[in-house]
Amino acid sequence: MVRTFKDLIVWQKSHNLVLKVYKVTEKFPAYERYSLVDQIRRSSVSVAANIVEGYQKGRKEYLRFLDISRGSLEETKYFLLLSHDPMIWNI
Repeated sequence: MVRTFKDLIVWQKSHNLVLKVYKVTEKFPAYERYSLVDQIRRSSVSVAANIVEGYQKGRKEYLRFLDISRGSLEETKYFLLLSHDPMIWNI
């Protein structure tokens, strides 16, 4: 039985994503600290935060927050893809 947002598997996975993103981005170069690192962290946090924010809403509103969360997840995936592109580090 789901009692709080912490019981939601989707939230648990998104929270773990945030923790992993923070750990991985610690290794990024200092010059990326306020650009790419900031973007990746904010978008990953947004995934979990929108699940939490929508959890206590009605069904229609909750689905809207889940859609926003999915968009943030796609944004995070792109930033991580970008961070692996050699072109970004050869500038």
